[in-house]
Amino acid sequence: MATEVLLMQDLPNLGEEGAVVNVADGYARNYLFPQMLAQPVTEAARRRLEKLRQEREEVRKATLADAQRKGAKIKDASVTIRARTSDGENLYGSVSSGEIVAAVAALGTTIERSMIQLAEPIKTLGTFDVPVKIHTDVTVTIKVWVVEE
Repeated sequence: MATEVLLMQDLPNLGEEGAVVNVADGYARNYLFPQMLAQPVTEAARRRLEKLRQEREEVRKATLADAQRKGAKIKDASVTIRARTSDGENLYGSVSSGEIVAAVAALGTTIERSMIQLAEPIKTLGTFDVPVKIHTDVTVTIKVWVVEE
């Protein structure tokens, strides 16, 4: 027997938030309903879903605005990192995302290591454009100067 449920969240292989889907009775009763992933199809459930969507949208807008402010602070920023070299060109180690985060923190903005999008480690002296993904919709580029110590 199948039960019609209203999904309260996106669920892989089942549907997106707000979709009405048919699922087995036991799956709905034992998993979806207790986990608050779905509700029986009623007008009250539809109103609850709409309220959740509005709250999530407000939170999303606030985090996006915060990310844009943070991105504007460090957009086109330039940081200098001093490193030891072996032959005047190649570094003994490499410049890590932690060092870049510390250099950006010296500018007065805090970012996390996971935001640094290095394609490969920086192992030579020079100037590098490093993308920083602050939010899914906000990515800025900072210039990293690696100079000899």
